[in-house]
Amino acid sequence: HVQLVESGGGSVQAGGTQRLTCTASGYATSTIRPCMGWFRQVPGKEREGVAALRIGGGTAVCADSVKGRFTISQGDAPFTMHLQMDSLKPEDTAMYYCAADFIGASGGWSNTMRYNSWGQGTQVTVS
Repeated sequence: HVQLVESGGGSVQAGGTQRLTCTASGYATSTIRPCMGWFRQVPGKEREGVAALRIGGGTAVCADSVKGRFTISQGDAPFTMHLQMDSLKPEDTAMYYCAADFIGASGGWSNTMRYNSWGQGTQVTVS
């Protein structure tokens, strides 16, 4: 049973930076190359994809709303990833979730149905 844990959220002023980290545990084998992504959600709205990448190689992708400001990257430890958020705006305020697909599901990177493991979320507030 894969578990994902996010860290790094908090409050920041507009124009500031934050770095989120997601760490996965409980996977069966280190040869898996899962797709991992970041999503965010505000109350009353659908969860939206922010960025995603495939662990072990592959092109990183991100939403147009964060392009040029957010960077997703793989961490040094196995099955970890980061989301570097620069030039934060108040509209970036949301609960940010880490997601992973460890079984090779189908669907686009921003499709929530593709991901079979989710973290509990970490709040990012920009004022």
